Amino acid sequence: PLINMRYIPLDNLLNKFIKRAIDIVGSLFAIIIFSPIMLIVAIAIKLTSKGELIFKQERVGLNRKPFTMYKFRSMRIQDPNEEKSEWTVKDDPRKTKVGNFIRKTSIDELPQFFNVLRGDMSLVGTRPPTVDEYEKYKLHHKARLSVKPGITGLWQVSGRSEITDFEEVVKLDTEYICHWSMANDIKILLRTVQVVISGKGSM
Repeated sequence: PLINMRYIPLDNLLNKFIKRAIDIVGSLFAIIIFSPIMLIVAIAIKLTSKGELIFKQERVGLNRKPFTMYKFRSMRIQDPNEEKSEWTVKDDPRKTKVGNFIRKTSIDELPQFFNVLRGDMSLVGTRPPTVDEYEKYKLHHKARLSVKPGITGLWQVSGRSEITDFEEVVKLDTEYICHWSMANDIKILLRTVQVVISGKGSM
């Protein structure tokens, strides 16, 4: 059965209001708390490699609306004449030393709190696909876009990069959407802290 044939808790206006209010308060709190770390990382990136400080990428969000997602840049600028190879995310030689650290610790994703504050993303949700990924979606995959994408979600706390089967990712996202509650969001946020500290499934 398709997800739009079921009751989706976040279709409720009160639930949407509560979730948005928590997103605003939570993202503002995170930006204030992590601002010293973000400043240090920004300086380190600028001093150790050439290129923009922030990596910007177009993603597909709620109801297929495109938006620009922010991350700290973790890759060096590739020479146009350099031969491109099929590297995995974990052994990609384009990653800088700073980039390797911020990827492993998920610090590269801290700028996404500004995406949450703007309303493009939520603290907890599904992972937003790139435009190329979305163009390959089958009908049941598009159910992932019925809620705002999140910085973290059920997929991230269930294995992250260790889960390579996309259908399994879709299954986890569908489970999150159909059984959404504020209590579940809080559980996922707490589990996210544990995952980040342990480094499990990090890229």
